[in-house]
Amino acid sequence: MRIALPLLALLGALPLPLPLFARGAQAVEREGTMPAEVFDAQGYRCARYRAPVDRDPAPARRLSQAEALRLVPGRDALFIDVLPAQGGWRDPASGIWSLAVAHQTIAGALWHPETGRCAPDRLVWHGLAAAVAEARRADPARPVVVFCRTDCWMGWNAARRLAREGFTAIYWYAEGIEGWRAAGRELVDARPVTVGSDPMSQEK
Repeated sequence: MRIALPLLALLGALPLPLPLFARGAQAVEREGTMPAEVFDAQGYRCARYRAPVDRDPAPARRLSQAEALRLVPGRDALFIDVLPAQGGWRDPASGIWSLAVAHQTIAGALWHPETGRCAPDRLVWHGLAAAVAEARRADPARPVVVFCRTDCWMGWNAARRLAREGFTAIYWYAEGIEGWRAAGRELVDARPVTVGSDPMSQEK
């Protein structure tokens, strides 16, 4: 997969490809082969999302903790949080989310809830894709970093889906919110991005 040159300049030369997570592989070894029904026909995770991830998100690429910490979200890359809005709901008329539980995310990131499921709602997914397309109009080589929590398949799903839909320079930050906080980096109160009418249909 072609990697954007600006990101390479920021990160420096790092060994590729990166290995899969040891903890995930050990968990699979202990538990045996993952049941087929956990994944859909396209290979997206559809159940038990909070579990160690044991595979590569190709054609997206995993972004290591060290690489992620060299980036300033919102300046060097578009960071996208796909964690669900726990107990929240989205008004289909306005696209505005009502939250039941406060959520903190990486400072500078956009929050697109529910977009990491194996079959995300069409409108919320198109809202995420439109945000990526808009960022790329301003900077065609701008990296996109997708994340949720540590040991969470939703970020993996969303990064893989974006890359399979033709977006380049898509990265999955596996350590996610917990990894960012553990490194002493800032978390902020988040509000979901409002997605009303179908944003992709307006571009056609």
